Amino acid sequence: MKKNVRHTIIIPVYNEEAVINETYRRLTRVMESTGEPYELLFVNDGSRDRTAELIEGFAESDGCVKLLDFSRNFGHQIAITAGMDYARGEAIVIIDADLQDPPELIPLMIDKWKEGYEVVYAQRSKRKGETLFKKWTAAMFYRTLRALTEVNIPLDTGDFRLIDRKVCDAMRSVREKNRFVRGLVSWVGFRSTAIEYVREERFAGETKYPLKKMLRFSLDGITSFSHKPLKLATYLGFVISFASFIYLVVSVAQRLFNIGVVAGWSPLVACLLLLDGVVLIILGILGEYVGRIYDETKNRPLYILRNKQEVEEAKPEIEVICGVL
Repeated sequence: MKKNVRHTIIIPVYNEEAVINETYRRLTRVMESTGEPYELLFVNDGSRDRTAELIEGFAESDGCVKLLDFSRNFGHQIAITAGMDYARGEAIVIIDADLQDPPELIPLMIDKWKEGYEVVYAQRSKRKGETLFKKWTAAMFYRTLRALTEVNIPLDTGDFRLIDRKVCDAMRSVREKNRFVRGLVSWVGFRSTAIEYVREERFAGETKYPLKKMLRFSLDGITSFSHKPLKLATYLGFVISFASFIYLVVSVAQRLFNIGVVAGWSPLVACLLLLDGVVLIILGILGEYVGRIYDETKNRPLYILRNKQEVEEAKPEIEVICGVL
């Protein structure tokens, strides 16, 4: 008997050989406890270890496991996007494979979804196993992003969330290249609620978001949802022009009345260096926005698949074999 998929779990993976067996075990146990048809949609983001091979083994023995295998590493946010493109469930959950986000929270999300919420996001009340620097920078980023943008992006939330089929379909129509998925989910709207949880340490393996990637991710979030940094040039221009005018008036007065005149070039050099630094900062901000415009004009596909195992692109009312009877 064929069953429609009720729930799709999207799991982006990148070099998660050390944890993938435990991730599969816990996700399977949680989803079987719901008593409803589901699919586990793993998206392999160009892993260089045995991650894809292990998932292929799961798929051979478990009809609920699907695999999208990228031709190379396209990035975490693109992997989530690919999962949404192929997800067939009525409710779609996004969760990382490192088990910092507990799969056991998924049934609570499903309960909230059944109450009528179309987005159920997990909000971190505590973050274990992270340095004070990581916690401080994360808190600053989310609060800066909220101050800069008019889109209400919830504080202290990652990509771990449940979205309704309607939200997933809306997300599939948004194809920008430099993606910030959690911001896009907020941008498309729909009725949402939060579930608080304690984020655990990684079960095994290493973080896939070192400082360099975190900075890039932060820039994607800010430039995707705010143009206020572009206004910085105007504000700084007015401030510096006003300060320069005051300095000019003071300098002329000092020269006329021979009061406190300082010989040498030090003040002039200092002012020039300050102005040069401001100009370079503004050029850098402009470059970030222009670079993203350039990416959009190339119109390249978001990702390229090496292999699709037991996966078809999502279509309305499609039937699949996988399910819980």
